[in-house]
Amino acid sequence: MKLELRDLHVSVEGKNVLNGISLVINPGEVHALMGPNGGGKSTLSAVIAGHPRYKVEQGDILVDGKSIIQMPAYERARLGVFLSFQHPVELQGVSLSKLLLMLAKLRNPSLSIVEFKRCLLKNLQNIGVDESFVNRETNVGFSGGEKKRAEVLQLLTLQPSLAVLDELDSGLDVDTLRVLASSVNDLRGSNFSALVITHYPRLLEYIKPDFVHVLAEGKIVASGSMKLAREVETNGYQKLVSI
Repeated sequence: MKLELRDLHVSVEGKNVLNGISLVINPGEVHALMGPNGGGKSTLSAVIAGHPRYKVEQGDILVDGKSIIQMPAYERARLGVFLSFQHPVELQGVSLSKLLLMLAKLRNPSLSIVEFKRCLLKNLQNIGVDESFVNRETNVGFSGGEKKRAEVLQLLTLQPSLAVLDELDSGLDVDTLRVLASSVNDLRGSNFSALVITHYPRLLEYIKPDFVHVLAEGKIVASGSMKLAREVETNGYQKLVSI
């Protein structure tokens, strides 16, 4: 899947939050998006996914050359756009296993329960938990790390064409981060692309991006390689924001 953002201007409740974002993510590419708090990173992820709260004032979002601006979130998901939430919501009364089965069936209606179980057990092993994890209500009483594991399980189940990972590393210890990053890396290939949103370059040492961008004050102020991420770690964002 090719994702293209063209001069994207977005507002929420009358306030401009994105001020001309242009970006192309080609199939097989992983892009990292860094930036200070309030710069617009999570807003951009929500806009790509189709959150109705945000109003596109100008510009376009294209998937494989086709505009998706008018598409609701569920249609974008059916195209293969996946959003890993920074703050996943609780689904009381819905076990994680039932949610994953529903997602798997939406992706492949002919999938058998036996095949689903086989894939689920493999994915559970990959993220370092046992089957009891998915018998719990989705995100109810989960720790921060468990919520991130649940998000990655959904990612592995759906195997989307484009994943937007909003602060996957938030609140994770280094061992959990390494495990979840490895699971994401297993998806990498010509049929998978990703936009990885983070504050810090630690995650990017495991999910090595092809390109790194810095978003501040609603616009991309710098682009480059992992070298840019390491420069940010050393010098902070202030110099880039003032450019």
